[in-house]
Amino acid sequence: MHALRYLTLVWPGLPWLWLRGSLSGLVLALAFAVSLDVAILASFIWPGLVEFHFTLGLWTAVGAIWLVSTVSAAAAFPPAIAVPRRDEADALFASARDAYLARDWVQAETRLQDLLDIAPTDGEAQLLHASLLRRTGRTVEARKALEKLARSDSGSPWRHEIAVELDRLAAPPDSRAAEEPTVLPLRDESGRRGSQSAAA
Repeated sequence: MHALRYLTLVWPGLPWLWLRGSLSGLVLALAFAVSLDVAILASFIWPGLVEFHFTLGLWTAVGAIWLVSTVSAAAAFPPAIAVPRRDEADALFASARDAYLARDWVQAETRLQDLLDIAPTDGEAQLLHASLLRRTGRTVEARKALEKLARSDSGSPWRHEIAVELDRLAAPPDSRAAEEPTVLPLRDESGRRGSQSAAA
C-alpha cells in the first residue's frame, strides 16, 4: 500500500490533492488537465485550427509542467498521516483538557497543537480547539475550524456539538459571557473517549 502512494506522482498536483486534500494541489491538477486537453485537441481533433508552432509550444508547456511538478512533488512528497499511539494522544488530550478547564488558554492551545500535529484527524481535539478559539475571542478562526470539522469524516460523531458551538458563535457577544462549560466524554477502552472532557 505504501508503494501505491507513489503512483500519485504520475499526475501533477495529485500527491497533495489525494494525500492531503490540498486546494493548491487541486488547482495544479486542473491546470494540467486543461493544458493537456487543449494540446490533444490542437494536435489530434482539430489539427488545422492552429499552427504547428503553437501546437509544439502547447506540448512543450505540458511536458514542462509535468516534469517540474513531478520533480518538486518527489522532492517534497507529503508523508503519510501518522497514526499516533493511543496513550500518547490521550495524554496530550488530557493535558489540553485540564489546561482548558483551568482557563490556561496558552497551555491548552499548545497541547492541542501538539496533538493535532501527530493526529490531524482527531475530531474531539479539533472540536476542543475550535471551542478554545471561540472562548479566546477568535470567532472567525473558530467558525472556520468548526465548518472544516463539520465537512470531515472525523466530525461526524460530533455533529450535535459542532451545531451547538456554531449556535454559540451566532449568539450576541454579551450572552456568551455567562455560559457554562459543556462536558463531553473521554475515550474508553474500546477506542472512544469515555470519562469527561470539556468542550465549551
